[in-house]
Amino acid sequence: MAEQTAYKPGLEGVIATETKLSYLDVDAEEIVFRGYELIELSRKKSYIDVVHLLLHGELPEESERLALEKELKQEYSLPDEFFTLIRKLPKKTHPMDALRTGISVLAGYEKNLKERDAEQICRTAIKLLAKIPNIVANSYHVLHDEAIVVPKDDLPYSSNFLYMITGKEPTPAEAAFFDQSLTVYSEHEMPNSTFTARVIASTNSDLYGALTGAVASLKGNLHGGANEAVMYMLLEGKTTDGFRRLLYEKLRSKEKIMGFGHRVYMKKMDPRAVLMKEALRELAENKKREDLFEMCEAGEQLMKEEKGLYANLDYYAAPVYYLLGIPIDLYTPVFFSARTLGLCAHVSEQYANNKLFRPRVLYTGPRGLHP
Repeated sequence: MAEQTAYKPGLEGVIATETKLSYLDVDAEEIVFRGYELIELSRKKSYIDVVHLLLHGELPEESERLALEKELKQEYSLPDEFFTLIRKLPKKTHPMDALRTGISVLAGYEKNLKERDAEQICRTAIKLLAKIPNIVANSYHVLHDEAIVVPKDDLPYSSNFLYMITGKEPTPAEAAFFDQSLTVYSEHEMPNSTFTARVIASTNSDLYGALTGAVASLKGNLHGGANEAVMYMLLEGKTTDGFRRLLYEKLRSKEKIMGFGHRVYMKKMDPRAVLMKEALRELAENKKREDLFEMCEAGEQLMKEEKGLYANLDYYAAPVYYLLGIPIDLYTPVFFSARTLGLCAHVSEQYANNKLFRPRVLYTGPRGLHP
């Protein structure tokens, strides 16, 4: 009876581990990163600052931030034969599958694959943070018969990532909004992909294996694929009235509407979505696409009134990425690139105080059968 009482479908509300990395305080409307509130961090600090915070436990001094940026730039390049392997994939390969394959390939080049100490995991995390944007951007180019965009050492990390995707150097405003998006996507306590990575790491498997599993988890449209679905909905709606009609049709047919609702944020809007809504407002004004902002706002209001559901991060990140010129198929890989930071930090924490994950089940099948 005790086991039945403890059973929670989807492990909803179940505490799976202890962590010093992040916490979602719904009552206080805060997302905490090592003691700092995420939205304030996103407004005042860069993604690189947050990399240092999550991997090293504290915000960097200017000299430390510059050193970290330099270290990342030294790791941008991929093995010479890497894209030869990517070219052998079917052209219809989803970018998340190309990314999963790419991370697996990189494992073969890692000399310290068996090391589990925190210092070595941190060095490996830096390699992955440097190389995964290159994999994301240029695997897409290769599979679409486009030229590879070589990373530029003179661009900051986030600007370089966006440059490799679009082939154009972003404006300061574009770079700032993209950097903010990477920060808010970087870590979020214990979603499915993070749990997946920690479960894999708990077997003492390597960091590359943990991230490969996390890619598979994040590909699902109930986790990471939602931002792509949001943008396709907006394009299908075309206008504010058309978008409203589309949402009403989906509600009538009882379809799940991506971009709304969250396992944790049930009574208020995802604070990360609030930040991205501000970014969309300014981007839309700069690019003369106020219509897109109006569509999003109308959809947000409709879902709140009709279903009591609030917009989540994916709802407003999707049109931000669209206005930044990012192909829709890359929205989820970009999400994963940002989340690589949180995943690596969690895996390192798992290694440091490991306990193999091995839950039990509530058996509902028959008993007493005989052959």
